[in-house]
Amino acid sequence: MDEVTLDDVIEVLEDVKEDVDYKSETALVDDRVLDSFDILSLISALNDEFDVSIPAKDILPKNFNSAQDILSLVKRLQEED
Repeated sequence: MDEVTLDDVIEVLEDVKEDVDYKSETALVDDRVLDSFDILSLISALNDEFDVSIPAKDILPKNFNSAQDILSLVKRLQEED
């Protein structure tokens, strides 16, 4: 599998919720830019797109507040796999 990039993550985010500046937003969860339904949709999309399984213990705001946080989570999960 190719290295996951920030643009890859942003593409998945835009499929879940459009019209957000994912390159600069750093509080997607804390500022309620993404609601719980969006997060569930995002987790499913990330699992499918990047062939990872996001465990419940990792479903924390700090892992989903920015595209960079999500990228870091995906990369860590791929390395653990």
